[in-house]
Amino acid sequence: MRRAIEMAVENARAGGGGPFGALVVKGDTIIASGVNRVTAANDPTAHAEIVAIRAACRTLATFQLTGCEIYASCEPCPMCLGAIYWARAARVYFAATRADAAAAGFDDSLIYEELQLPFSRRRIPTVQLMSAEAQQAFAEWKARPDRTPY
Repeated sequence: MRRAIEMAVENARAGGGGPFGALVVKGDTIIASGVNRVTAANDPTAHAEIVAIRAACRTLATFQLTGCEIYASCEPCPMCLGAIYWARAARVYFAATRADAAAAGFDDSLIYEELQLPFSRRRIPTVQLMSAEAQQAFAEWKARPDRTPY
Protein backbone atom coordinates (compact mmCIF):
# COMPACT_ATOMS: atom_id res chain seq x y z
CA MET A 1 0.00 0.00 0.00
CA ARG A 2 2.85 2.32 0.83
CA ARG A 3 4.12 1.99 -2.77
CA ALA A 4 0.69 2.79 -4.24
CA ILE A 5 0.51 5.93 -2.10
CA GLU A 6 4.06 6.93 -3.07
CA MET A 7 3.15 6.56 -6.74
CA ALA A 8 0.06 8.73 -6.24
CA VAL A 9 2.12 11.45 -4.56
CA GLU A 10 4.80 11.29 -7.28
CA ASN A 11 2.16 11.51 -10.02
CA ALA A 12 0.52 14.50 -8.35
CA ARG A 13 3.89 16.27 -8.05
CA ALA A 14 4.87 15.48 -11.64
CA GLY A 15 1.56 16.64 -13.07
CA GLY A 16 1.24 13.46 -15.15
CA GLY A 17 -2.35 12.92 -14.08
CA GLY A 18 -4.48 12.72 -10.97
CA PRO A 19 -3.18 11.81 -7.51
CA PHE A 20 -3.86 8.08 -7.73
CA GLY A 21 -1.68 4.95 -7.80
CA ALA A 22 -2.43 1.24 -7.93
CA LEU A 23 -0.64 -2.11 -7.90
CA VAL A 24 -1.63 -5.62 -8.92
CA VAL A 25 0.06 -8.16 -6.65
CA LYS A 26 0.13 -11.95 -6.81
CA GLY A 27 1.60 -13.62 -3.75
CA ASP A 28 4.59 -11.50 -2.83
CA THR A 29 5.20 -10.23 -6.37
CA ILE A 30 4.13 -6.92 -7.87
CA ILE A 31 2.79 -7.92 -11.29
CA ALA A 32 1.98 -4.40 -12.50
CA SER A 33 1.53 -0.83 -11.37
CA GLY A 34 -0.32 2.17 -12.68
CA VAL A 35 -0.89 5.82 -12.01
CA ASN A 36 -3.70 8.04 -13.18
CA ARG A 37 -2.97 9.06 -16.79
CA VAL A 38 -6.35 10.61 -17.70
CA THR A 39 -5.06 14.05 -18.70
CA ALA A 40 -1.63 12.86 -19.88
CA ALA A 41 -3.14 10.28 -22.25
CA ASN A 42 -6.38 12.15 -23.02
CA ASP A 43 -8.15 8.98 -21.94
CA PRO A 44 -10.98 9.21 -19.39
CA THR A 45 -10.57 5.50 -18.64
CA ALA A 46 -6.86 5.75 -17.73
CA HIS A 47 -7.41 5.58 -13.98
CA ALA A 48 -4.59 4.05 -11.94
CA GLU A 49 -6.45 0.79 -11.33
CA ILE A 50 -7.35 0.39 -15.01
CA VAL A 51 -3.77 1.12 -16.10
CA ALA A 52 -2.48 -1.46 -13.58
CA ILE A 53 -5.10 -4.07 -14.56
CA ARG A 54 -4.30 -3.69 -18.27
CA ALA A 55 -0.57 -4.05 -17.62
CA ALA A 56 -1.08 -7.07 -15.34
CA CYS A 57 -3.26 -8.83 -17.90
CA ARG A 58 -0.62 -8.26 -20.58
CA THR A 59 2.11 -9.55 -18.25
CA LEU A 60 0.13 -12.64 -17.25
CA ALA A 61 -1.31 -13.15 -20.76
CA THR A 62 -4.84 -13.51 -19.42
CA PHE A 63 -7.98 -11.42 -19.04
CA GLN A 64 -8.59 -12.58 -15.47
CA LEU A 65 -6.52 -11.73 -12.42
CA THR A 66 -7.50 -14.77 -10.39
CA GLY A 67 -5.41 -14.94 -7.23
CA CYS A 68 -4.26 -11.33 -7.58
CA GLU A 69 -4.88 -8.48 -5.19
CA ILE A 70 -5.29 -4.79 -6.01
CA TYR A 71 -3.71 -2.11 -3.85
CA ALA A 72 -5.11 1.34 -4.59
CA SER A 73 -4.18 4.65 -3.04
CA CYS A 74 -7.88 5.53 -3.01
CA GLU A 75 -11.20 3.69 -2.95
CA PRO A 76 -11.92 2.60 -6.53
CA CYS A 77 -14.50 4.58 -8.49
CA PRO A 78 -17.47 2.77 -10.09
CA MET A 79 -15.60 2.19 -13.37
CA CYS A 80 -12.52 0.81 -11.64
CA LEU A 81 -14.60 -1.31 -9.29
CA GLY A 82 -16.41 -2.77 -12.29
CA ALA A 83 -13.08 -3.58 -13.96
CA ILE A 84 -11.81 -5.19 -10.75
CA TYR A 85 -14.88 -7.43 -10.63
CA TRP A 86 -14.58 -8.30 -14.34
CA ALA A 87 -10.91 -9.15 -13.82
CA ARG A 88 -11.89 -11.36 -10.88
CA ALA A 89 -9.30 -10.02 -8.47
CA ALA A 90 -9.24 -11.85 -5.14
CA ARG A 91 -9.19 -8.77 -2.91
CA VAL A 92 -8.97 -4.97 -2.99
CA TYR A 93 -7.11 -2.83 -0.49
CA PHE A 94 -7.45 0.96 -0.51
CA ALA A 95 -6.18 3.88 1.54
CA ALA A 96 -8.14 7.13 1.02
CA THR A 97 -11.94 7.04 0.71
CA ARG A 98 -14.20 8.37 -2.03
CA ALA A 99 -15.13 11.17 0.38
CA ASP A 100 -11.44 12.10 0.58
CA ALA A 101 -11.28 12.10 -3.23
CA ALA A 102 -14.41 14.25 -3.46
CA ALA A 103 -12.88 16.79 -1.09
CA ALA A 104 -9.91 17.03 -3.49
CA GLY A 105 -12.20 17.58 -6.51
CA PHE A 106 -12.67 13.97 -7.66
CA ASP A 107 -16.34 13.45 -6.84
CA ASP A 108 -17.97 10.30 -8.24
CA SER A 109 -21.27 10.68 -6.37
CA LEU A 110 -23.10 11.68 -9.56
CA ILE A 111 -22.21 8.33 -11.16
CA TYR A 112 -23.38 6.35 -8.14
CA GLU A 113 -26.67 8.30 -8.22
CA GLU A 114 -27.13 7.97 -12.00
CA LEU A 115 -26.70 4.19 -11.93
CA GLN A 116 -29.76 3.90 -9.72
CA LEU A 117 -32.01 5.94 -12.02
CA PRO A 118 -34.15 4.58 -14.85
CA PHE A 119 -32.70 5.37 -18.31
CA SER A 120 -35.33 8.06 -18.89
CA ARG A 121 -34.21 10.09 -15.87
CA ARG A 122 -30.44 10.07 -16.41
CA ARG A 123 -28.57 13.29 -17.23
CA ILE A 124 -27.06 11.74 -20.34
CA PRO A 125 -29.99 10.56 -22.45
CA THR A 126 -29.87 6.77 -22.65
CA VAL A 127 -32.17 5.16 -25.22
CA GLN A 128 -32.44 1.49 -26.16
CA LEU A 129 -32.66 0.81 -29.90
CA MET A 130 -32.93 -2.37 -32.01
CA SER A 131 -33.06 -4.79 -29.09
CA ALA A 132 -34.42 -7.67 -31.18
CA GLU A 133 -31.72 -7.27 -33.84
CA ALA A 134 -28.98 -7.20 -31.21
CA GLN A 135 -29.99 -10.68 -30.04
CA GLN A 136 -28.28 -12.14 -33.13
CA ALA A 137 -24.84 -11.41 -31.64
CA PHE A 138 -25.75 -13.36 -28.50
CA ALA A 139 -27.16 -16.23 -30.55
CA GLU A 140 -23.90 -16.42 -32.54
CA TRP A 141 -21.89 -16.38 -29.32
CA LYS A 142 -23.95 -19.13 -27.69
CA ALA A 143 -23.65 -21.28 -30.82
CA ARG A 144 -19.83 -21.27 -30.73
CA PRO A 145 -18.55 -24.47 -29.09
CA ASP A 146 -15.07 -22.91 -28.78
CA ARG A 147 -16.13 -19.75 -26.93
CA THR A 148 -14.13 -18.69 -23.89
CA PRO A 149 -16.51 -18.06 -21.00
CA TYR A 150 -15.91 -15.05 -18.81
